[in-house]
Amino acid sequence: MSGAHGRHAAGAHRRPAPNDRGLGPGGAEWGPPEAPLPAAPAGASASTKRAGRGRGGGRGDLGTEITASLVVFLVALPLCIGVAVASGVPAELGIISGVIGGLVVGAARGSTLQVSGPAAGLAALVAETVMEFGVAMLGVIVLFSGILQIVLGLVRLGRMFQAISLAVVQGMLAGIGLPLMFSQLYPMTDARAPGTPFENMAGVPGLIADTVTDPQALVAAGLGIVTVVLSFLWKRLPGPAAVRKMPAALVAVGIGIAVASLPGVDVRTLQVGNLLASVDVPGPGQFAGLADAGIITAILTFTVIASAESLFTAAAVDRMHDGPRTRYNTELIAQGAGNTVAGLLGALPITAVVARSSANVQAGARTRLSRTLHGLWLLAFALLLPQVLALIPISVLAGVLVHSGWKLFAPEEFPKMWRQDRGEFAVMTLTTLVITATALLEGVLFGLAAGVVLAALRMSQTVVRQHIEDDTAKVVMAGNATFLRLPRLIDALENAAASGKPRIRLDLLGVTHLDHACRSQVEEFVAQQRGAGVRVELLMPELTATGSVPEGRGTGRGAVPPRPEAPPVSRPMSVPVPVPVPVPVPVPGAVPVPVPVPGAVQVPTGSAGPGPDAEWFYLDTRPMSEGAEEARAGW
Repeated sequence: MSGAHGRHAAGAHRRPAPNDRGLGPGGAEWGPPEAPLPAAPAGASASTKRAGRGRGGGRGDLGTEITASLVVFLVALPLCIGVAVASGVPAELGIISGVIGGLVVGAARGSTLQVSGPAAGLAALVAETVMEFGVAMLGVIVLFSGILQIVLGLVRLGRMFQAISLAVVQGMLAGIGLPLMFSQLYPMTDARAPGTPFENMAGVPGLIADTVTDPQALVAAGLGIVTVVLSFLWKRLPGPAAVRKMPAALVAVGIGIAVASLPGVDVRTLQVGNLLASVDVPGPGQFAGLADAGIITAILTFTVIASAESLFTAAAVDRMHDGPRTRYNTELIAQGAGNTVAGLLGALPITAVVARSSANVQAGARTRLSRTLHGLWLLAFALLLPQVLALIPISVLAGVLVHSGWKLFAPEEFPKMWRQDRGEFAVMTLTTLVITATALLEGVLFGLAAGVVLAALRMSQTVVRQHIEDDTAKVVMAGNATFLRLPRLIDALENAAASGKPRIRLDLLGVTHLDHACRSQVEEFVAQQRGAGVRVELLMPELTATGSVPEGRGTGRGAVPPRPEAPPVSRPMSVPVPVPVPVPVPVPGAVPVPVPVPGAVQVPTGSAGPGPDAEWFYLDTRPMSEGAEEARAGW
């Protein structure tokens, strides 16, 4: 018998109004209750009180917000340019996407502190799409991906993207990061990548040999290596805290510009044009491409990957601060609005980016103002100082992306997953390998399928034991009996039938779930054996809303018939004879001992009797028919 137990959290919280932040009891959606902010201690300064309000999601300090926006701008600028170069499109399109991520997505109310823009995770996918369909079709693909995101948010499917195995998510990120690293090793030496991820990996020895013999390539490689090293070690270097707060990518860009300006140094630098002239609004010719199945596939791929990456990032950023939580459906609509505008301008797709978001949180931002302002700084810089961008070496931007690829790949997660769960490790590894070998969508679908198969196998843990006891062949099952375990069940039933015993007992009381395939197999076996004259005892669990098994319930030949009612038994009335007994002294908290009554069903001491969730089982003990008895005697 089982009972329901309620859980009550310590402390009183008000029930939040329904919104799109989660599912509550009864299907109502709301987010976690926001804990009230502690009162500021006596004598606290005004700035302390303002910081407390910002930490709880209220108004932040304006100066802190502006400072945080400048920090995010410095982080976003090289990333926007680097992602655009890695995607095979002009650098201006990356800046346009960064501006949209700040001014459009940043002004929306889905999330407070996460920052959006062109992401390194989509660089390989965008590069493949541009190579296959051209830059002109990119706007249409991004446009309709944004529209789909808006639709998904409106129908409140933002939470759906969280129902994905963590192993698939980590495998997807690793499958994005690994090819990104190897593809950017070539721009780090001012060379061109061969093509596919495996071709890029196989060409690394030749790349090293060519770089060693070319002095200019060595300079470019040195700048890229310095960028990667700074990205890993900048926060750990000794020095003033104010200096170490500067983004490592910006420091590397400054070093690269200084080295590239030296006499005798001839490394490739960024080619920057007019920002407004790079806007390419899709026309009728591009919209006609929607009839192509490849374009539709690309739209679906962009939608799924961009949405998943944004919402996974939102969950990660929520763990970095104690302000308002992300409203997932609203955030998905905001991401869709940003991609819709980006598609209309022919720019890169937009997702939430962990690097910019973490920089925003660490800089002390409390409101959406900082992420919105960073888009304004990007726009002003691109319009007023485009000549500065032309001084940035390509190898430095490639180094920034190599570091981003390593963070996405996260090799330390593989041994951690191996120690925690080897089945999930297999799913994670297979997802990474399939993405690397084929494409992003195929790899993610394969990973999802592998995760579902693993979950189904684990949910189908069935124990089947069989043994002979006197004249009875016994088969005992426990666990979840699904069609995946049907071969084992059939073997056990056939062995019981082949034992030649006149009685077969099937004990399924330990089965917690019996699907239609296994139930049908058991019922057919019981009907066949009873037809052959074998006595079959079937113990079948079944639970209804009232906790009892309805008599006569079941379909098919193995259904349990109604239990025959016992005839009423007349009992003579007895007059109790008073017997002097000592009167017990009441003891607080003591449990009274029940007095046995003849003919009554005794309930164990301390038991309240069967509750509404009690499970009842009925053993079929009907006597065999005469024909069956004769068949048994002759057999």
